[in-house]
This record gives sequence, structure tokens and C-alpha cells, in this order.
Amino acid sequence: MAFKTGDEWRRQKELDEARKAGLAPAEVDENGREINPHIPQYMTTAPWYLNSDKPTLKHQRNWNDKGKDGTQWYDRGAKVFQATKYRKGACENCGAMTHKTKDCLERPRSKGAKWTNKNIAPDEKVEDLKLTGFESKRDRWNGYDSKEYARVVDRFEQLEELRKEIKKKEQLEMIHKKDEAAEVTVDVETSGDGAIDEDETKIKEEEEAGFGEVKKRVRTTAGGSTGSVRNLRIREDIAKYLLNLDVNSAYYDPKSRSMREDPQPDKPASEKLFHGDNFVRNGGEYAAWQSLTLHSITAHDKGLDVHMQANPSLAEMLYKQFKEKKDQLEDKSKEDVVKKYGSAAAPLPDEVKVLTGSERYVEYDRAGRVIKGVEVKAKSRYEEDVMINNHTCVWGSWWRDGTWGYACCHSNVKNSYCTGKAGVMAAAQEVEDGPDLELDPNKVDVALRKLEERERAAVEGDRSKRKYNSLEAGAEDVTPEEMEAYYLKKARGDDPLVAMTQTQKGGVTAGVTGTPGYDLL
Repeated sequence: MAFKTGDEWRRQKELDEARKAGLAPAEVDENGREINPHIPQYMTTAPWYLNSDKPTLKHQRNWNDKGKDGTQWYDRGAKVFQATKYRKGACENCGAMTHKTKDCLERPRSKGAKWTNKNIAPDEKVEDLKLTGFESKRDRWNGYDSKEYARVVDRFEQLEELRKEIKKKEQLEMIHKKDEAAEVTVDVETSGDGAIDEDETKIKEEEEAGFGEVKKRVRTTAGGSTGSVRNLRIREDIAKYLLNLDVNSAYYDPKSRSMREDPQPDKPASEKLFHGDNFVRNGGEYAAWQSLTLHSITAHDKGLDVHMQANPSLAEMLYKQFKEKKDQLEDKSKEDVVKKYGSAAAPLPDEVKVLTGSERYVEYDRAGRVIKGVEVKAKSRYEEDVMINNHTCVWGSWWRDGTWGYACCHSNVKNSYCTGKAGVMAAAQEVEDGPDLELDPNKVDVALRKLEERERAAVEGDRSKRKYNSLEAGAEDVTPEEMEAYYLKKARGDDPLVAMTQTQKGGVTAGVTGTPGYDLL
């Protein structure tokens, strides 16, 4: 840097002030570019080791900058050489040297240029672009020619002209159909495209409804998924948050204007105007999806390797098979019920149609006796009045002590043979002899001890005294005392009076069987 006197520093300072004020031209560097006068001096002054006497900003720039790639791209469709005969190593199909046969983009010839030595394709221009910049490597529009879009614009203009002509013809045809005056037709022709375009710019009613949309961000990472929410509430409608003013009622989200729960759960459904936003979610395919999810969870809990999120196709297939099997079982159950009890929707059989009403006239008095006509009793579809084994009454015509029997012989066995009056007398005698039966207490005591020993042997597993399916000698003749011992040992947990049958000193009364009491001790 050359030495400057005080006057030279003063003049330099005045020149800098003039450049900042715009009164003097800006300083120019060694490359001819202007230097901003507002840049501080310590930035414009080059270091001493650069030996630069002129102002410059070269030392402030990246010295390792290799330059920009610019708009370098391949020269599409450029040819470099046209051969007249086939060359060794060239493409066997077209004859070009710049690619191999497998990479040839020309239509495969029946006989290639290698054998015909005709129509040799020119060599393409092969370039090797080395893009070094970060932006140029990732520029997807690099090599795009903006002139190609001119064809799209021309095609659109041609279609627009055709559309206007068609629109004009349609309007003229409508005018001719209405038989309007000729001067009206002239006005339409002279009006040009302006009137047509003016009608097309009008908003239709269905399009005008879209202006009420409110664009919002709902349920995304930044606040929700982008979507449109229509404000369909009019001023006469009651707001959701005003349906129930209780602070503990359903929560209202002012951002999304949603209230999922029902604000009035205790109110009848016929009187409610709003059931909550979750009411809408229960429609559509929600029920089927919920059933599928529940089935997959239940199947997984039972040990089946199925998961709704991991393998949804398998879960849906298993659920489909489950529903088919369930429907088959339900159909089978219905068929069994219909087969057993019949179907009300099925036509009546012939035997039932016979039981329907007839035109016979029968007159009754107040007591139910027939005065006029003949009474015909209708029978059911089942067999009635079937007498078997010489019985004169049907089974179930007689009942005593909780058992059914025949009224003709008082027999309680359905397949028994009728004994007539002898059976009635025998049954009556058995009833009379029953209360008069007297039991020996000593024999009853012995029978009880035998019964206890038998039960004890059965519990301890001692089966050597009694073989399988065998009876002791004389066991087929059961005495009244043994029957009484059996009744005493028989458990009767459902009898509310069982405690009253035992004495306080261990004695047992025969209140259950009608025998007098005796002491077991």
C-alpha cells in the first residue's frame, strides 16, 4: 500500500462520502464490477500479502469455487458421423458405433446392417457431463426446453376456438327453434364471443354452495389432517354447547366444533335433535369392522395366531369362515325346530284342515247342553282314546300320590295288563295295610348296621366280599325292616322337615314312613 499524505486522505474521504450520497460514480474493481460504497473499508481493503494496489473484493469470495454447472445437458438427437459401410464392432442391427446390439433403440430389422451393409445409422453424440454442484445434481428440470410447451399452448387455443364455435352454433339453433325475429339473430352474430364468455363465467347454484366451506387443519401432526368442514348450522339452530349447560356434560371442542358424546342421554330419542357425533360413526361398515376386530381379538386370546393389524387378510378370511359355519349351524337348528314342532308359515296338512270349522248348526242352552243339532267334537292331530292291554281307560286317566295310572284297574305301570276290579280292590287294600304296618325295632337296628357296613366297605374299596354284578344269598327278598333302614339312611337334603325326623338323644322317629319311633341306642 502506497503512503498517503493528509490531503490525500482528506480527498479520499470526501470522495467516499460523495459515492455514498450518489454524487460520484461507484468504484470499479479489477474485473470491471462496481463496488458498493457502503461496504466498510476493512472489507474492501485487500491483505498486504496479495500485493493488490487497486480496490477489489476478490479476497472475500470463495477461492476454491469451481464455478457453476450452468445449463449443461446432453445434446439430444445430435449426430457426429455418417458411415457408408458397416464397421467392425458396430451395432449389428443399425450399424452405429456408439452402442451395442442389445442397447439399440431402432426397430429390429429382418436382416441387420451387418449383413446388408445398407441404411447405416449415423453415430450419436455421446457426452459425459460431470455435474459438481449440489443444486445441479438434483435439478429435475435440467435440460428441459421451454419451447416444447408452446405445442401445449397451441393445442389449447385450437380447442378453445372449437368450443366457442360449437357454443355459438348451439345458441343459434336454440334461437331458430323459438322462431325469434331475424334481428335478434343478427345481434347474436355481431356480439362475438364476449356474451358467450360472460354466461360461462356465471356461477351455478351447485357451485355456489361450495363458498360456505371453511378450510381447516384437523388431526394432523401440526394440528390435524387437512380437510374441508362445512358450516351447515343456521342461526335458528341451537348450538351444541347450549343443549346442556351442565359443566360435567359432554365435552365440546371449539376448534373442530365437535361434541362426540350425547349431551342429553336421559332424554327420549324421539325428542332429541342431536345424538352426538359418535352417533354417525355407528353407521355404515362400522358394525362389521367392530365384529371383525372383536373376533380377531377373541381368536388370539384362545391361542389362534391371528392379528388384525399384522395380517388383516388372514383375520378377515377366518372371520368369513366363522360366519359361514355359524350360519350353517343356525340353519340346521331352525330345520330341527321346524321338523319337530312344525312351521306356522307352512301350509296346513290335510288332517288339520279337517278340524277347521264347518257349516253344521248346533244350539246350546245356558248350561251348555245341546238343544238343537248334533255336537261333533273336534279331535287333535294326535292319537286319542287308544286302549292297550285290555284296558278300558287310557293311560293318565287316574292319579294318586304323584303317579299316573289307569282308572280301570288303578295300575301305575303303563305296559301292565288290566286286572279290572280285582286290581282296584288290591290297590285299596294296599293303601289300608300301609299305615297298620308294624316294624320290629331290633330288626331295623340290625338292618341299619348291615347297611352301614356295606357303605363303609364300598368307601374303603373292599370289594372282595361282593363280586361284580352279584347278589348275596336272600338279598332278593327285601324285608320291611330293610326298606325302613334304607329310607332312614337315604339323604333328603331338599326336605325342609328332615331335622324334625331326628330325636334330641340320637333316637330316630318314623314320621316319614308312618312307623312308630324307636331308639337306636
